[in-house]
Amino acid sequence: MLNDTTKNTNIQLSVVIVVHDEETALAENLPAFLTLSCDTPYEVIVVNDASTDNTPDILKQLKEEYPILHTTFLPKSVVNPSRQQLALYIGAKAAKSNWIVIADIHRPPTSSEWIDGLARETASGISEVVMVYTDRKNPEIVEHRAFTELEDAIPLLQKTERRSGKGHQGRLLKIKRGIYDAVAIHRDCIYEAIRQYDHRIKGSKLMGLRMLVFWKS
Repeated sequence: MLNDTTKNTNIQLSVVIVVHDEETALAENLPAFLTLSCDTPYEVIVVNDASTDNTPDILKQLKEEYPILHTTFLPKSVVNPSRQQLALYIGAKAAKSNWIVIADIHRPPTSSEWIDGLARETASGISEVVMVYTDRKNPEIVEHRAFTELEDAIPLLQKTERRSGKGHQGRLLKIKRGIYDAVAIHRDCIYEAIRQYDHRIKGSKLMGLRMLVFWKS
């Protein structure tokens, strides 16, 4: 059973984004995460993974403009088999909400329903994972898919978040192929979910995973 006691009742969702040398994407897309006209109190946490470009300066500037933005970092000196996993752990630990939304700086929200829909789905108390899909050609179209248990969502996490994973722009294709824009995960299972990220999956295993995801979708 999910624990509904949040770390901060004023924050309903914590959006975590990991970046490395993404100065252009941050300047172009991060404001879309920070300026949503929605009814949901939320925060955005950006984890800077040892960027060598102007990422720190851009984050500093945006922090001064947007109080909901928080930043942290993963030092270059830290050695770990998966820096992405470790950066996500850091972001999840910093989150004030029991619901952590893992997002991609290259897939910014296109509608307030991106966050408000997630808030409604996560507030139901019956799901551990909720995925959000948007249609780039029709930005107002947003769809959410909830999973009662993390176990049911793991194939989609593994396929979408594998190393060198690629996505598609059409909403229907994304749903059928398991390519979501963001995923909300309850704190009770966030660390197990993060362990599904950044694996090399290829050959027959990847083909089997693709078939499983397509069948489940």
